[in-house]
Amino acid sequence: MNLTRWGIRLPGAQRRHGATEGRSPAPTGGQPTAGVPAARGEQREPAARTPTAAGPGVEAIAVHELLGQVPAPVAVVHGPDHRVAYVNEAYAALFGSRQPGIPARESLTELVELGLLPLMDQVQRSGTPRTMKSRSVPGETRDSYFTFTCTPIRLAAPDSGHTQRGVLVFAADITDQVVTAERLRESESQQRAAAVTLQHSLLPQKLEQPDDLRVAAVYQPGGLDAAVGGDWYDVITLGAGRTAVVIGDVMGRGVRAAAVMGQLRTAVRAYAKLDLPPHEVLGLLDGLAADIDASQIATCVYAVYDPNEASLTYASAGHLPVLIRDPDGTVHRATDPTGPPLGTGGWIHASGTIPFHPGAQAVLYTDGLVERRDADIDVGLDALERALSGAGDSPGIICHRLLRALGIDEDHDDDVAILVLTCPERHGEEADLFRGAALDLLGGVEAAPRARAFADGVLASWRFPEELREWGVLATSELVANSLKHGRAPMRLRLRRTDRRLIVEVTDGDEHLPRRQQVEPADEAGRGIALVATIAAEWGARRLPEGGKAVWAEFALPHAS
Repeated sequence: MNLTRWGIRLPGAQRRHGATEGRSPAPTGGQPTAGVPAARGEQREPAARTPTAAGPGVEAIAVHELLGQVPAPVAVVHGPDHRVAYVNEAYAALFGSRQPGIPARESLTELVELGLLPLMDQVQRSGTPRTMKSRSVPGETRDSYFTFTCTPIRLAAPDSGHTQRGVLVFAADITDQVVTAERLRESESQQRAAAVTLQHSLLPQKLEQPDDLRVAAVYQPGGLDAAVGGDWYDVITLGAGRTAVVIGDVMGRGVRAAAVMGQLRTAVRAYAKLDLPPHEVLGLLDGLAADIDASQIATCVYAVYDPNEASLTYASAGHLPVLIRDPDGTVHRATDPTGPPLGTGGWIHASGTIPFHPGAQAVLYTDGLVERRDADIDVGLDALERALSGAGDSPGIICHRLLRALGIDEDHDDDVAILVLTCPERHGEEADLFRGAALDLLGGVEAAPRARAFADGVLASWRFPEELREWGVLATSELVANSLKHGRAPMRLRLRRTDRRLIVEVTDGDEHLPRRQQVEPADEAGRGIALVATIAAEWGARRLPEGGKAVWAEFALPHAS
């Protein structure tokens, strides 16, 4: 088929009549030339410009000038089997020249491989343009990417007046955009990997496992971008069997939020070693957060578990409530007291205490677990309570069960951190490894001998080795003597054992904390605490919430790892 005999009409195009005025008729015996230019390899016959048939259209020579000068690949097909009518030089340079009149399935195999043929069918039937985005075209040195737009047209033969439906295929080269986008994705992926690595490096690599608690935690970055958040958690053993747990969330995302989180976590560990009440720890953190970055707001819950009191003492700085699951499965929220987020300043935080008996569980979490853009946060809290009420397993299993129950997956758009504490129930021989005994002390010369005799009898009943009994009795004697000399009533001696250590603790009503001093050979005072610090694995002192102080010493059991 000689394509120069065909005209093309685009939807909505108007015919240029002025171009035909004053033109001489076609030579006798010559072929009409009112059509699109010939396919590559064909000689265009000189002819006068005449309007295309079948209504308004664009002159053939104008179409030739237009499509021939377009730098993007263009192909024109017609008929139900999409026979080739025309390809421009850019198309031939990309895919090779094409012989006109051959169906696209045989001639335009590249379009078939790209899956364009069904789209061309749809365009021809519906008369509506369609676009196929970002298709890869193999090249000699590298692949190119094109977006193909198929536009319905009408092809008309002026000698017969016959018209056929056709499709104009226009390929826009988007290789640069695709390459740039790919480089951007790689850069974002590298940034995300670096941010996630930073986030994980700032979190505990291995959680401390206290004697009296079972602890597990999970952290999951949000989304697939580089903007990880500032969620964090930690478990800190305080000594004398007590354990501090903390969870927090730095508002904002990215490396900056993770860096602020790392500084706060480091500060919490330092403040925790001071063995301060939870509200005092938050007070110190509040001032530090404002100094680090006044524009970064953080929420936090700090709690201390005391096995002697079977309680959890906590303070909250704008964080979501701790959930407590009682041994019978009842779940309740620890909502009071709470204060504003860290970094706001000018607020005096307060501590609250809740029972935490054997068999109970506590869940600390960040807002990414329960907060959704399309629902109130109480909906998420209710769902979390329901999920926790039926979760009586180990802390590690509970963490992952809560993630599944709340629909948290890799595509979740916010960071999530969960910290689960379980106070295990012990029976039989295991229960014998966790025991305690206490003695109220009265002032006078008989207090120290009574304390030594009491400690020796208790440690003997616990079947401790003789050397450990001697160390325990000596520590008891020195701590009681120090309390009698520097403290005041009421005084109390408490002995406690776990499967790993022996704890000797003496409390009195004076708030002055002892400290270890450099003792010279001629000094008579200060030797008691120095001696305790020498023989014990750990020792410390803290103020009591009700007033007074506690001084303690720990000894590792011989079989404990």
